[in-house]
Amino acid sequence: MKRILKPKDQILQMAREMRRVPTPAEQVLWSELRGRRLAGLKFYRQDVIGPFIADFYCPSARLVVEVDGDIHDAQANEDAARTRQFEEYGYRVIRFCNHAVLHDLKYVLSQISAAALSPNPSPDSGGGELPYFLNSEGGEPPPSPNSGGRGRG
Repeated sequence: MKRILKPKDQILQMAREMRRVPTPAEQVLWSELRGRRLAGLKFYRQDVIGPFIADFYCPSARLVVEVDGDIHDAQANEDAARTRQFEEYGYRVIRFCNHAVLHDLKYVLSQISAAALSPNPSPDSGGGELPYFLNSEGGEPPPSPNSGGRGRG
């Protein structure tokens, strides 16, 4: 008999599956982010934050890195809503298309490092040249990311 999963269990199962079968761009980026290879920063991949799965997440910088494939062209509104939700939780979001990761990895890594190591910009600053966004409204305290069985440390 097949077990019926609760929503929380379903999203954890989806995250595990996404870690097991990454896209080529995610695989390339993960090879550079894992093991604190980028500026000593700890990243997690396909991590559950609230009701969402972040492609990559750096807890110390409160930074979510999203790698967008062609499907994201058709779901711009959903991606914008997702970004706003992450921001409401207190995270910055930086997005890259698959093509950038696969063909200009050095640039992508420099942008991730700059975003992770820079202080949060003021909401009126426009974020400079970095492609990230900052929530200007306090809102509720951010949820603790679900570790999916991994320790945080």
